[in-house]
Amino acid sequence: MITGIHAILYSRDAERVRDFLSEVLDLSSVDAGGGWPIYAAPPTELAVHPTDDEEAGHELYLMCDDIEEALERLAERGINASEVTDRGWGLLTTIELPSGETIGMYEPRHASPIRRKKSRPKRRTSKRTTRTAKKRTAAKRSTAKKRSAKKRSTKKRR
Repeated sequence: MITGIHAILYSRDAERVRDFLSEVLDLSSVDAGGGWPIYAAPPTELAVHPTDDEEAGHELYLMCDDIEEALERLAERGINASEVTDRGWGLLTTIELPSGETIGMYEPRHASPIRRKKSRPKRRTSKRTTRTAKKRTAAKRSTAKKRSAKKRSTKKRR
């Protein structure tokens, strides 16, 4: 049904932001036609927060595993960032795009559908995979038995 999310950054200096995306963040892109680049983004998660504000909008954050390391690497490339704040659910900052606009960046501390390596459900194995594994196990046992028998026969000859 849904195959991805397409996000748009509006900028007063789009060319400099595009350079930032490709040269600083190392995002690859394709030409969508007429020299218009569309960038491949890392895996994405989507949340919906309640609001009473009639002018509710949307927010976009870049995510990282280690905010201090990410900020250090960005600083080496001349990118400024605001002070990091601990919001409980994550460490949050904003980075300044070359055009002067800012974008949020954070190191999440909450559960994440794209960062669940340790809690992934166990993979189901097909009958074929199970049969192959059983054959390998049987072959290892057979080899071990042959080695053991060879050692015994060598000892008897002595």
